[in-house]
Amino acid sequence: MSNELTTKVVTGLKELSIKPTGKENIDQGERALSVVAGSYLLYKSLKNVIDHPFLALQGAAAGGYLIYRGATGICSIYKQLGKDTSDPEAINITEAITVNAPRDKVYSFWRELSNLPKFMKHLKSVYEISGTESHWVANTPGNLIELDWNAEITREDEGSYIGWQSLEDSMIENAGKVEFRDALNGIGTEIHLEIDYFPPAGSVGRGLISLFNGVFETMIREDIQNFKEYAEAAEFKSYLGVTSKTL
Repeated sequence: MSNELTTKVVTGLKELSIKPTGKENIDQGERALSVVAGSYLLYKSLKNVIDHPFLALQGAAAGGYLIYRGATGICSIYKQLGKDTSDPEAINITEAITVNAPRDKVYSFWRELSNLPKFMKHLKSVYEISGTESHWVANTPGNLIELDWNAEITREDEGSYIGWQSLEDSMIENAGKVEFRDALNGIGTEIHLEIDYFPPAGSVGRGLISLFNGVFETMIREDIQNFKEYAEAAEFKSYLGVTSKTL
């Protein structure tokens, strides 16, 4: 599916053209993403230069370096370490939270996969195709590129466990599981969640992971923690069909 992802990136970059220099140690996909990410970071930094001058200067410097990195195809850090971008790393995230809501209700909310984007901001949408298959759409940091894939439920224990994985030939390989347990104090629900994202093969996939791995991981971790706050909000309490006093 790297060809499909390449097409999306090229469209998103509006046919950005970066020519080989003969001295590159990063590939074309990562170069293109460096220019776009650097430009975005430089733009955001300059917008905030009045309110946060020190942070803005730091951001502008980082943005300028990314633009240079993409334009020249040379990464000084890679050069020093003798690294290239041929071995993308998966993003593995394990989190646990406790929410003040009944386990069966929490499970039902998560099992309705279209609810996930309500608190997971890295997800744009999840559309349920059938009882086990669904279509996922996610954004990369800065909304530079939109990624989508189909997934299926691989295991389901009602009230306690949901496991899923992306279908074969999906743009992004993704798998995850979430377990629901009664809290030790007998009040609320413990949620134990693991999510894995595997980048696609090819230069664009490697570039995505190289540039966004840490940021994307942080975004997803924050999204998971967001559910704790969301579970206290009026919208979720309305879903439970109870008032805040009942909880």
